[in-house]
Amino acid sequence: MSDVRARLSTLWIVVMFTMLYADVLSFLNAGFLRGLMAGHAEGVPVTPLLLVGSAVMVEIPIVMVVLSRVLKPAVTRRVTLVAVPLTAAFIIGGGSAKPHYLVLAAVEVVCLAVILRQAWRMDTSPAVSRPAG
Repeated sequence: MSDVRARLSTLWIVVMFTMLYADVLSFLNAGFLRGLMAGHAEGVPVTPLLLVGSAVMVEIPIVMVVLSRVLKPAVTRRVTLVAVPLTAAFIIGGGSAKPHYLVLAAVEVVCLAVILRQAWRMDTSPAVSRPAG
């Protein structure tokens, strides 16, 4: 069971760092930075509400790194079944059509699909304790 937990946690780390790197690469684009300085990101006004919403959505993979390791398997499955589609929606809906973003978003979505499959297939039956001896 711990092997599945470690795999899930590691995949969430990959998603988290890939999301971060997509943003870092976007910041290397002078036009994108000029837009941010003017208060918009690719035509979308940067408001406090947008920033809070983005922070919450990015926090999901960060929290899932830990939750994948500490929650009971049945709870991990349920939480993952909510976290994966929310994260995928954020990646797809909040993304860009820039080539670097499309490549990294594809990696993120593949990782999320693997996370979903692993969580769906994980054994959630209670562990059977055996007497010592």
